[in-house]
Amino acid sequence: MINQQFLERLIEYSPKLLESLQETTIMMGLATVAALLLGLPLGTTLFLTSSSQSLSESVWARVIHQILNLFVNIIRSFPFLLLVVAMQPIIRQFYGRATGDPVAASFPMMLIAIALYARFVEQSLHDIPKGVSELAESMGASQWELVVKFLYVEARSSLVIGFTTAFVSFLSYSTIMGVTGGGGIGDFAIRYGYQRYETDIMYVAVVVIIIMVQALQWLGFKLARLIDKR
Repeated sequence: MINQQFLERLIEYSPKLLESLQETTIMMGLATVAALLLGLPLGTTLFLTSSSQSLSESVWARVIHQILNLFVNIIRSFPFLLLVVAMQPIIRQFYGRATGDPVAASFPMMLIAIALYARFVEQSLHDIPKGVSELAESMGASQWELVVKFLYVEARSSLVIGFTTAFVSFLSYSTIMGVTGGGGIGDFAIRYGYQRYETDIMYVAVVVIIIMVQALQWLGFKLARLIDKR
């Protein structure tokens, strides 16, 4: 039987819980847009300029690959909490404020989202049989047509699965953003659960996060199966 005091606390904290979910949605939304608009082409460029592709014969392509690869490796290996702190002066200079706002808190998440999904995209494209690229070249396809009409089509299921995995990671990263006043469901769990010794409220937030992760994974893998025509 549910404790009456727990229900009263849950009702009391429900507005804050909903507000934290809105903040998480803002951060997740901006990270998602950054991953798709910048991470996807970045990963594609890494693949096209890799040593296994014809573009690698160009000196400039090799230079671009090394620079982009270094960028992705640095961002992915950087401890996220330290990345958040290190970016504070840059965010303040660019956005005007670095704390107390989910949009400001989203900048480190967008950066890690770009690097994380770029690596997923690169790996997905490398998994495509080499015969697909050879077929496209034999048909006289341009680089744009090779990417859009052959590579993305062949790797669509893997790209969706990679994005789903990255999206779940974005949610995990968002729980850290309370450190800089970005809010979110993780900040709610710490501020109103752990710090106030309201462990039942903290567990409610944890359950909400678990439900969100499971729902996102189910939707992502369901979509991947639907579009997989192999």
